[in-house]
Amino acid sequence: MQLLKFDWNPITGIDIVGNFKLHFYSLMWVVAFILGWYIMKRIFTKEKISIDYLDPLFIYTVLATMLGARLGHVLFYQSELISQDFFSIFLPFKFKGGFEFTGFQGLASHGAAIGIIIGMYLYRRKYKYKSILWILDRIVIPVASGAIFIRIGNFINSEIIGKASGDFPLGVRFIQDQYYKREIVQRTGIKDVQEAYNAVTENPQFQNLLEAVPYRHPSQLYESFCYIFVFLILWYFYSKTTKKDQPGFLFGLFLVLLWTIRFFIEFTKEPQGEEYINWFSLNTGQWLSIPFVLVGLYFMFVYKPKTANK
Repeated sequence: MQLLKFDWNPITGIDIVGNFKLHFYSLMWVVAFILGWYIMKRIFTKEKISIDYLDPLFIYTVLATMLGARLGHVLFYQSELISQDFFSIFLPFKFKGGFEFTGFQGLASHGAAIGIIIGMYLYRRKYKYKSILWILDRIVIPVASGAIFIRIGNFINSEIIGKASGDFPLGVRFIQDQYYKREIVQRTGIKDVQEAYNAVTENPQFQNLLEAVPYRHPSQLYESFCYIFVFLILWYFYSKTTKKDQPGFLFGLFLVLLWTIRFFIEFTKEPQGEEYINWFSLNTGQWLSIPFVLVGLYFMFVYKPKTANK
Protein backbone atom coordinates (compact mmCIF):
# COMPACT_ATOMS: atom_id res chain seq x y z
CA MET A 1 0.00 0.00 0.00
CA GLN A 2 2.01 2.94 -1.33
CA LEU A 3 -0.50 5.59 -0.26
CA LEU A 4 0.98 5.69 3.25
CA LYS A 5 4.59 5.53 2.10
CA PHE A 6 6.44 8.64 0.99
CA ASP A 7 9.86 10.25 0.64
CA TRP A 8 10.95 12.92 3.11
CA ASN A 9 13.50 15.35 1.76
CA PRO A 10 12.59 18.87 2.91
CA ILE A 11 14.56 22.03 3.45
CA THR A 12 15.37 22.12 7.17
CA GLY A 13 15.65 25.86 7.57
CA ILE A 14 16.09 29.26 6.01
CA ASP A 15 19.53 30.51 5.04
CA ILE A 16 20.07 33.97 6.54
CA VAL A 17 23.70 35.07 6.20
CA GLY A 18 26.76 32.93 5.47
CA ASN A 19 26.66 29.80 7.63
CA PHE A 20 23.80 31.15 9.72
CA LYS A 21 20.64 29.14 9.11
CA LEU A 22 17.32 29.49 10.90
CA HIS A 23 16.31 25.87 11.50
CA PHE A 24 12.65 24.89 11.56
CA TYR A 25 13.53 22.61 14.48
CA SER A 26 14.55 25.67 16.49
CA LEU A 27 11.29 27.36 15.48
CA MET A 28 9.37 24.39 16.88
CA TRP A 29 11.01 25.04 20.25
CA VAL A 30 9.97 28.69 20.02
CA VAL A 31 6.37 27.67 19.25
CA ALA A 32 6.42 25.21 22.17
CA PHE A 33 7.62 27.83 24.66
CA ILE A 34 5.24 30.57 23.46
CA LEU A 35 2.24 28.24 23.55
CA GLY A 36 3.33 27.05 26.99
CA TRP A 37 3.43 30.62 28.25
CA TYR A 38 -0.15 31.24 27.13
CA ILE A 39 -1.37 27.98 28.69
CA MET A 40 0.23 28.89 32.02
CA LYS A 41 -1.20 32.41 31.79
CA ARG A 42 -4.66 30.89 31.45
CA ILE A 43 -4.00 28.65 34.46
CA PHE A 44 -2.71 31.57 36.55
CA THR A 45 -5.72 33.69 35.61
CA LYS A 46 -8.16 30.88 36.39
CA GLU A 47 -6.63 30.27 39.82
CA LYS A 48 -6.17 33.97 40.59
CA ILE A 49 -2.36 33.80 40.80
CA SER A 50 -0.53 37.05 40.18
CA ILE A 51 0.79 37.27 36.61
CA ASP A 52 3.94 38.80 38.11
CA TYR A 53 5.08 35.25 38.86
CA LEU A 54 4.58 34.06 35.28
CA ASP A 55 7.56 35.61 33.49
CA PRO A 56 10.11 34.35 36.06
CA LEU A 57 8.51 30.90 35.75
CA PHE A 58 8.89 31.10 31.98
CA ILE A 59 12.58 32.03 32.24
CA TYR A 60 13.31 29.25 34.74
CA THR A 61 11.47 26.74 32.55
CA VAL A 62 13.27 27.70 29.33
CA LEU A 63 16.72 27.64 30.91
CA ALA A 64 16.08 24.41 32.83
CA THR A 65 14.63 22.68 29.78
CA MET A 66 17.42 23.61 27.36
CA LEU A 67 20.27 23.05 29.79
CA GLY A 68 18.84 19.76 31.05
CA ALA A 69 18.06 18.50 27.54
CA ARG A 70 21.52 19.36 26.24
CA LEU A 71 23.44 17.90 29.17
CA GLY A 72 21.19 14.84 29.10
CA HIS A 73 21.99 14.22 25.45
CA VAL A 74 25.72 14.56 26.03
CA LEU A 75 25.73 12.32 29.12
CA PHE A 76 23.35 9.66 27.80
CA TYR A 77 24.15 9.57 24.07
CA GLN A 78 27.14 11.65 22.94
CA SER A 79 29.73 11.94 25.70
CA GLU A 80 32.56 12.25 23.15
CA LEU A 81 31.59 15.92 22.71
CA ILE A 82 33.17 16.64 26.08
CA SER A 83 36.62 16.00 24.64
CA GLN A 84 36.04 16.61 20.91
CA ASP A 85 33.90 19.77 20.72
CA PHE A 86 33.30 21.00 24.27
CA PHE A 87 31.86 24.45 23.55
CA SER A 88 29.23 23.00 21.19
CA ILE A 89 27.64 21.45 24.28
CA PHE A 90 26.42 24.83 25.48
CA LEU A 91 26.35 26.94 22.30
CA PRO A 92 24.22 26.55 19.14
CA PHE A 93 27.38 26.27 17.03
CA LYS A 94 29.61 23.47 15.76
CA PHE A 95 33.34 24.20 15.93
CA LYS A 96 34.87 20.86 14.93
CA GLY A 97 35.44 20.62 11.17
CA GLY A 98 34.64 24.30 10.63
CA PHE A 99 32.43 26.86 12.31
CA GLU A 100 28.71 26.37 11.64
CA PHE A 101 25.49 27.58 13.25
CA THR A 102 23.52 24.40 13.99
CA GLY A 103 20.85 25.58 16.41
CA PHE A 104 20.28 23.54 19.55
CA GLN A 105 20.58 20.03 18.16
CA GLY A 106 21.12 16.95 20.27
CA LEU A 107 18.60 17.40 23.07
CA ALA A 108 17.41 14.53 25.28
CA SER A 109 13.88 14.51 26.70
CA HIS A 110 14.95 12.60 29.82
CA GLY A 111 17.51 15.30 30.55
CA ALA A 112 14.88 17.98 29.91
CA ALA A 113 12.52 16.33 32.42
CA ILE A 114 15.20 16.22 35.09
CA GLY A 115 16.18 19.80 34.30
CA ILE A 116 12.58 21.02 34.61
CA ILE A 117 12.11 19.33 37.98
CA ILE A 118 15.33 20.90 39.30
CA GLY A 119 14.39 24.24 37.75
CA MET A 120 10.97 24.23 39.41
CA TYR A 121 12.59 23.42 42.75
CA LEU A 122 14.92 26.41 42.39
CA TYR A 123 12.03 28.60 41.24
CA ARG A 124 9.95 27.57 44.26
CA ARG A 125 12.80 28.46 46.62
CA LYS A 126 12.62 32.06 45.41
CA TYR A 127 8.87 32.38 44.76
CA LYS A 128 6.93 30.78 47.59
CA TYR A 129 3.34 31.55 46.57
CA LYS A 130 2.49 27.84 46.08
CA SER A 131 4.03 24.44 46.81
CA ILE A 132 6.51 22.72 44.49
CA LEU A 133 3.91 20.06 43.64
CA TRP A 134 1.31 22.71 42.80
CA ILE A 135 3.80 24.12 40.29
CA LEU A 136 4.76 20.70 38.88
CA ASP A 137 1.10 19.66 38.59
CA ARG A 138 0.47 22.62 36.32
CA ILE A 139 3.74 23.01 34.43
CA VAL A 140 3.39 19.48 32.99
CA ILE A 141 0.37 20.64 30.96
CA PRO A 142 2.31 23.08 28.73
CA VAL A 143 5.26 20.66 28.73
CA ALA A 144 3.00 18.01 27.18
CA SER A 145 1.80 20.45 24.52
CA GLY A 146 5.37 21.47 23.78
CA ALA A 147 6.45 17.86 23.29
CA ILE A 148 4.05 17.64 20.33
CA PHE A 149 5.96 20.34 18.44
CA ILE A 150 9.43 19.14 19.43
CA ARG A 151 8.80 15.75 17.83
CA ILE A 152 7.48 17.48 14.70
CA GLY A 153 10.78 19.37 14.65
CA ASN A 154 12.65 16.07 14.91
CA PHE A 155 10.70 14.80 11.91
CA ILE A 156 11.54 17.90 9.89
CA ASN A 157 15.20 17.37 10.75
CA SER A 158 15.09 13.68 9.77
CA GLU A 159 16.40 12.73 13.21
CA ILE A 160 15.36 10.16 15.81
CA ILE A 161 14.33 8.01 12.87
CA GLY A 162 12.58 4.68 13.13
CA LYS A 163 13.68 1.21 12.18
CA ALA A 164 13.01 -0.16 8.70
CA SER A 165 9.23 -0.61 8.43
CA GLY A 166 9.28 -3.53 5.99
CA ASP A 167 5.74 -4.51 4.96
CA PHE A 168 4.12 -2.17 7.46
CA PRO A 169 1.73 0.11 5.49
CA LEU A 170 3.23 3.33 6.88
CA GLY A 171 6.80 4.15 5.97
CA VAL A 172 9.03 7.13 5.19
CA ARG A 173 12.28 7.28 3.27
CA PHE A 174 14.51 9.80 5.09
CA ILE A 175 16.87 10.86 2.30
CA GLN A 176 18.90 13.28 4.39
CA ASP A 177 19.51 10.74 7.13
CA GLN A 178 20.72 8.11 4.65
CA TYR A 179 23.32 10.36 3.00
CA TYR A 180 25.51 12.90 4.76
CA LYS A 181 25.99 16.28 3.06
CA ARG A 182 29.51 15.59 1.84
CA GLU A 183 28.52 12.13 0.63
CA ILE A 184 25.50 13.29 -1.37
CA VAL A 185 27.57 15.99 -3.08
CA GLN A 186 30.20 13.40 -4.06
CA ARG A 187 27.68 10.84 -5.30
CA THR A 188 25.64 13.23 -7.40
CA GLY A 189 28.41 15.60 -8.50
CA ILE A 190 26.14 18.52 -7.58
CA LYS A 191 27.88 21.11 -5.41
CA ASP A 192 24.77 22.65 -3.86
CA VAL A 193 23.75 20.35 -1.02
CA GLN A 194 19.99 20.94 -1.21
CA GLU A 195 19.99 20.54 -4.98
CA ALA A 196 21.95 17.32 -4.58
CA TYR A 197 19.34 15.97 -2.15
CA ASN A 198 16.52 17.06 -4.45
CA ALA A 199 18.13 15.26 -7.37
CA VAL A 200 17.87 11.95 -5.53
CA THR A 201 14.08 12.12 -5.48
CA GLU A 202 13.48 14.07 -8.69
CA ASN A 203 16.13 12.94 -11.18
CA PRO A 204 15.75 9.40 -12.59
CA GLN A 205 19.53 9.38 -13.09
CA PHE A 206 19.91 8.85 -9.33
CA GLN A 207 17.15 6.27 -8.95
CA ASN A 208 19.69 3.81 -7.54
CA LEU A 209 20.46 6.19 -4.67
CA LEU A 210 16.76 6.55 -3.90
CA GLU A 211 16.12 2.81 -4.00
CA ALA A 212 18.95 2.26 -1.50
CA VAL A 213 17.01 4.26 1.13
CA PRO A 214 14.73 1.97 3.18
CA TYR A 215 11.25 2.90 4.29
CA ARG A 216 11.28 3.53 8.04
CA HIS A 217 8.80 4.04 10.85
CA PRO A 218 8.12 7.77 11.36
CA SER A 219 8.60 7.30 15.09
CA GLN A 220 8.74 11.06 15.64
CA LEU A 221 5.18 11.38 14.32
CA TYR A 222 4.02 8.41 16.39
CA GLU A 223 5.22 10.21 19.51
CA SER A 224 3.86 13.59 18.48
CA PHE A 225 0.42 12.08 17.82
CA CYS A 226 0.39 10.29 21.18
CA TYR A 227 1.45 13.44 23.03
CA ILE A 228 -1.68 15.19 21.76
CA PHE A 229 -3.67 12.75 23.90
CA VAL A 230 -1.32 13.23 26.86
CA PHE A 231 -2.03 16.95 26.72
CA LEU A 232 -5.80 16.46 26.33
CA ILE A 233 -5.96 13.95 29.20
CA LEU A 234 -4.00 16.27 31.51
CA TRP A 235 -6.17 19.22 30.57
CA TYR A 236 -9.32 17.18 31.17
CA PHE A 237 -8.22 16.10 34.65
CA TYR A 238 -7.12 19.65 35.45
CA SER A 239 -10.23 21.47 34.22
CA LYS A 240 -13.03 18.90 34.63
CA THR A 241 -12.16 17.00 37.82
CA THR A 242 -10.93 17.74 41.31
CA LYS A 243 -7.63 15.93 40.73
CA LYS A 244 -5.81 19.25 40.42
CA ASP A 245 -6.40 19.61 44.16
CA GLN A 246 -4.62 16.31 44.88
CA PRO A 247 -0.95 17.32 45.19
CA GLY A 248 1.26 15.39 42.81
CA PHE A 249 -1.51 13.60 40.88
CA LEU A 250 -1.22 15.52 37.60
CA PHE A 251 2.56 15.44 37.81
CA GLY A 252 2.43 11.67 38.34
CA LEU A 253 -0.12 11.18 35.56
CA PHE A 254 2.12 13.08 33.16
CA LEU A 255 5.13 10.93 34.06
CA VAL A 256 3.19 7.70 33.62
CA LEU A 257 1.55 8.64 30.32
CA LEU A 258 4.49 10.29 28.59
CA TRP A 259 7.20 7.83 29.59
CA THR A 260 5.02 4.79 28.95
CA ILE A 261 4.47 6.07 25.43
CA ARG A 262 8.18 6.71 25.09
CA PHE A 263 9.00 3.21 26.36
CA PHE A 264 6.90 1.44 23.73
CA ILE A 265 7.72 3.70 20.79
CA GLU A 266 11.41 3.07 21.45
CA PHE A 267 10.82 -0.40 19.97
CA THR A 268 10.33 1.29 16.58
CA LYS A 269 13.40 3.56 16.81
CA GLU A 270 16.96 3.23 15.66
CA PRO A 271 19.62 3.73 18.39
CA GLN A 272 20.37 7.37 19.17
CA GLY A 273 24.13 7.70 19.16
CA GLU A 274 26.01 5.47 21.58
CA GLU A 275 23.64 3.26 23.54
CA TYR A 276 25.47 3.13 26.87
CA ILE A 277 22.65 1.11 28.44
CA ASN A 278 21.40 -1.86 26.42
CA TRP A 279 20.29 -4.67 28.71
CA PHE A 280 17.70 -7.41 28.12
CA SER A 281 16.91 -6.00 24.64
CA LEU A 282 15.91 -2.63 26.14
CA ASN A 283 17.75 0.48 25.01
CA THR A 284 18.92 3.55 26.90
CA GLY A 285 15.68 5.48 26.36
CA GLN A 286 13.59 2.62 27.71
CA TRP A 287 15.68 2.07 30.82
CA LEU A 288 15.66 5.81 31.54
CA SER A 289 11.87 5.88 31.14
CA ILE A 290 11.16 3.17 33.74
CA PRO A 291 12.14 5.26 36.83
CA PHE A 292 9.93 8.14 35.62
CA VAL A 293 6.93 5.81 35.32
CA LEU A 294 7.54 4.40 38.81
CA VAL A 295 7.84 7.89 40.30
CA GLY A 296 4.62 8.84 38.51
CA LEU A 297 2.74 5.87 39.95
CA TYR A 298 4.00 6.81 43.41
CA PHE A 299 2.64 10.36 43.19
CA MET A 300 -0.67 9.16 41.73
CA PHE A 301 -1.48 6.39 44.21
CA VAL A 302 0.88 6.40 47.18
CA TYR A 303 1.99 9.93 48.03
CA LYS A 304 0.13 11.65 50.84
CA PRO A 305 0.89 15.30 51.58
CA LYS A 306 2.00 16.11 55.08
CA THR A 307 -0.64 17.82 57.20
CA ALA A 308 0.15 20.38 59.82
CA ASN A 309 -0.34 19.26 63.42
CA LYS A 310 -3.27 20.88 65.14
